[in-house]
Amino acid sequence: MASPRTITIVALSVALGLFFIFMGTIKLTPRLSRDAYNEMKRAYKSYVRALPMLKKMGVSSILLRKSIGALEVVCGIVMTLVPGRPKDVANFLLLLLVLAVLFFHQLVGDPLKRYAHALVFGILLTCRLLIARQPEEQLPEKRILSVNGDEQPIIHEAAPEKGKMKVS
Repeated sequence: MASPRTITIVALSVALGLFFIFMGTIKLTPRLSRDAYNEMKRAYKSYVRALPMLKKMGVSSILLRKSIGALEVVCGIVMTLVPGRPKDVANFLLLLLVLAVLFFHQLVGDPLKRYAHALVFGILLTCRLLIARQPEEQLPEKRILSVNGDEQPIIHEAAPEKGKMKVS
């Protein structure tokens, strides 16, 4: 049976992965929702206008939107399908991306309702990363002690090596 920690990590990974695949696809193509795609185009134009440094670097609103959308789709796929360490890397990249998006929303003065979803998913990404990075709890080894024919479980703790002190 899988541990609650494992179930939590898998559930968060799949849900977050699918969300970012969806959001990234909306940034890349109008096929899912023409209105949402047009809203993304408008929003990214305002981000580039508010940050003239991007324009000086040759980053257009189209390039910014498509690169962020592509990164969301790729990281979402990794979060959903790829096991192991790459999930944590994708999680971290998406967290950085969410922080950048929150910065953009603050820069243009958007109200909270426009970026509340980014805030919530940033918190979920942070929770998933913290849970995934915690070491797996090891249960102490259980042994059976037979006393007068009665079996009693005992918990065995490894004794500290001679000359070394055990610190808890």
